[in-house]
Amino acid sequence: MATTSTASLTIAEMREFANFEAAEQRYIKRSLDIGLGRQDAFKLWARDAAENAAIRSQYVAYQELKTLRDSIPTATGFDSIESFIGKLTRVAAFDLAQERLGCFSSFRFLYERLLGAEARPWLPSAFCAAAALPQIRPERRKMLLQSLSEAAATAPGWSDARPSFFPEFIEKEAA
Repeated sequence: MATTSTASLTIAEMREFANFEAAEQRYIKRSLDIGLGRQDAFKLWARDAAENAAIRSQYVAYQELKTLRDSIPTATGFDSIESFIGKLTRVAAFDLAQERLGCFSSFRFLYERLLGAEARPWLPSAFCAAAALPQIRPERRKMLLQSLSEAAATAPGWSDARPSFFPEFIEKEAA
């Protein structure tokens, strides 16, 4: 039975990923390579000097991820919220400013994988805080904030199921 529910979860995650735009999918895969240390993102993803510079900046921004993974606060306490949400908002703002993630769903999909299931309750807050920053263009700010559903913003609880699908780069010949 556990295998069936794991397979169902994986298929649901694959379907969700398939619904993202191609640019979002590419950015998520690149971000996972950088944030999880899976691949050399420069070799795999940089098509030109501008992308090379963007990847370098992303490596710098993602240096906070290990600290964030190790400092996810409990949902009931207020002890370490300031440090955690401040750092998470800064990293999230970097990603949203790249204008490759177009909605809360793609943001959540990426960050569940970068930080783990324990971070889920904190993602709507970090998304709202980052999307509302003046570094995000006003039209984009509006679009991003409107993408957060009322259900996601007011969820009474969060699944603790670990993500099971981690999309990767596939060579055209292999595909």
